[in-house]
Amino acid sequence: MTSRNPRDSRLRLVSPRTLAAAPRAAVTQRRRPAPRPPEGTPPPVELARMARAVLADAATVARWADSALRPGREGAGADGKGTLSAATAERAAAELGLTPDQIRHDWDTARLAGLVEVHGDSARPGWRLRAWHRDDSAVLRGWVALFDAWSIAHPEPADLEPAAVAEVVSAMPQVLSFLQLSAGPVPLAQLLDLLEQRVTELRTERCEIPYGPQPEPGMEPGAEDTPLTPLLEWSLRALASVGALTYGDAQATLTPLGSWAVWVKLEQICVAAQSPAGNIEVAAEDMLRGCAQLRPNAARAEYRAWLAARPVGAAVTELIDAARGEDALIRGLAFEALRVVGAPAEPDVRTVVDETPLRPYALLWLAEHDGADPEDAHAMLTREESTWLWVDTAAAVADHGEAPLLVRHLESAVQATVPALLDEVRAVGHPRTVQVLVALAAAHPDPALAKAVRRAAFQVHTGGS
Repeated sequence: MTSRNPRDSRLRLVSPRTLAAAPRAAVTQRRRPAPRPPEGTPPPVELARMARAVLADAATVARWADSALRPGREGAGADGKGTLSAATAERAAAELGLTPDQIRHDWDTARLAGLVEVHGDSARPGWRLRAWHRDDSAVLRGWVALFDAWSIAHPEPADLEPAAVAEVVSAMPQVLSFLQLSAGPVPLAQLLDLLEQRVTELRTERCEIPYGPQPEPGMEPGAEDTPLTPLLEWSLRALASVGALTYGDAQATLTPLGSWAVWVKLEQICVAAQSPAGNIEVAAEDMLRGCAQLRPNAARAEYRAWLAARPVGAAVTELIDAARGEDALIRGLAFEALRVVGAPAEPDVRTVVDETPLRPYALLWLAEHDGADPEDAHAMLTREESTWLWVDTAAAVADHGEAPLLVRHLESAVQATVPALLDEVRAVGHPRTVQVLVALAAAHPDPALAKAVRRAAFQVHTGGS
């Protein structure tokens, strides 16, 4: 005979884990080793030393702004572009022993490298400046951001044709790849020939090859017959100014830092091209939904491919927007994808800590980012936050999983008994509480426990006790 009173069923205490992380223990396949950079590439610590040297002046100006402006407000002009005001540039120049033009150049470099973040007429230190001395990867990412913006860091002369400049900027990745494969000095004439070929290919792809006599070699087809030689020389000087290569005596050579960066870009292209599930071009929510049925390793590969195909800032924003939706499974998977992003996502994750639906996920992400073991990170959540996360994960299971999985989810609760769990679930106020309890009652094989859960669902629905 079944007791009419709910049983004080003891729950086995295990480390609570989100639904997205739960299958990890069952995964036995070996992770594919990370690709190795070309032989002769300096170790990361040495590359970071080189990057710090390139960015040293920019970091100095950023630190000056942090200490002198506290926290940088009114330091930038009100143009919405982060241009230093004349008064601030003069003040910085006097205190740092530089010219105002040098200050403005270093300030722009700091912005491009993420050492300073500007919002309208206010500025604040970027996370990379905070991590400058302790995180080599943050420094390298900052330099790569500057490398990506080489044409902005060293603008083209005003007398160059804008359309021709745009074509050369688009063609330079192939020139850089050739320099990387050459692993040594390459004559300017050889680079010019390659640039001409690539520009011609770009125009052919757009069906813009003109009829009639073609210009002499060294001249760009169309675009008012702009010579390519000055454009190539400008590009090489610009890339030299950010530390990617050396240029002189009519030849160019990639620096170790530049060679490594080109290799990184090529690897990203390869990863994007190998997306197993074909989710590269879709929005974040659709990508996450497509990854829902993948094993964890396969899902991470898909996240990396999706991330490699878009700017990291826009990708993080899109993932967090997806996490704000109503689907709890997408919320959990969005933070799994943010784990793949790593440190660049930290500022955005911190901004959502005060959003109730995202708070437990954000706190766990930040704890793991700070070095906590994923199995122990839940200890930093309050009882209420853990219960909210339990209900949210249960909602994901109820919507996308099977009944046995929902029953097993009971084991991840921090409460030691079912009555205690039900009391705290009712109190936490999760919007999916009723649906979760109804689904759990329907799935659980113990009639007495199922009855207690149904009663709790009814009480939440009616507002009773």
